[in-house]
Amino acid sequence: MKQIKPGIYYEETYLGVMVGALIQPHGTIYIDAPLRAEDARAWRTTLMSQSSSPNRLLITLDSHIDRTLGAKAFDCPIMAHEKTAQVFRSRPSVFKGQSLEDGSGGEGYLDSIGTRWAIPDITFSHQVVLHWGGAEVLVEHHPGPTPGSIWVIIPSEKVIFIGDCVVVNQPPFLAHADLNTWQDTLEELIQKYHEFVILSSRSGTVKIEDIHHQKTFLKDLKSRLEKITKKNPTPESFSKIIPPLLSHFEMDKSKEDQYIKRLQFGLYEYFNRRDNPPVEEPPEIPQEIEEEQL
Repeated sequence: MKQIKPGIYYEETYLGVMVGALIQPHGTIYIDAPLRAEDARAWRTTLMSQSSSPNRLLITLDSHIDRTLGAKAFDCPIMAHEKTAQVFRSRPSVFKGQSLEDGSGGEGYLDSIGTRWAIPDITFSHQVVLHWGGAEVLVEHHPGPTPGSIWVIIPSEKVIFIGDCVVVNQPPFLAHADLNTWQDTLEELIQKYHEFVILSSRSGTVKIEDIHHQKTFLKDLKSRLEKITKKNPTPESFSKIIPPLLSHFEMDKSKEDQYIKRLQFGLYEYFNRRDNPPVEEPPEIPQEIEEEQL
């Protein structure tokens, strides 16, 4: 466990994504869950020694399996964006282990089969402000990587958790992306938070040059996709643009097959979603809040 500022921690050794935690007088705020239930319980136990309050809240930064499958092990209320909550409506109540082959960190983890999803208890549309006796915590909607992507911001400490908005030396997940919105989100990150400690769920601390690199990659990706679109894209079309896309990254060669798979899956799903847009329906959720203080 690493401390960023007093009461602000992160851990990047668990399977899945890097997880964070805020220890405040009113209790513990978890940011994402490890993929494995045993890791989630270990993380929860580690943090219990840092807090004198039993109150707990888990914030999930989007709907990706890597950060949501282990959520139930925390046994506490879960907050997510309303669009993330909608995703759970299309999932079976129990994870059945069908491999999506999306090139994620937890792909192929068979022990997760039979895990029951924990559906978000609290959702919001734009922003939530948390007052738990310590520094003010903002939970904000910043789409792009997914429709329900959110950030956790601690303004007074100049710390921000951005989920999968920026990844370093690896391709991002594209299956649920909106490239134009993502570019706008990255520009906001540069303009407003360049003096903050910026934490990525898959790359730890990121620098401003990493954000610019992400923008350059997305610009190149968009240009290549526009050219493919004019020619009625096929799976073979996607395969041809993967090598030049991977050339943007100084990646670990041992993970090259994983990253190729990530791009193949992401590009296919991106175009499939474009041609078959989902029907928006209001989420069926127990509690909804908008721009309120908790």
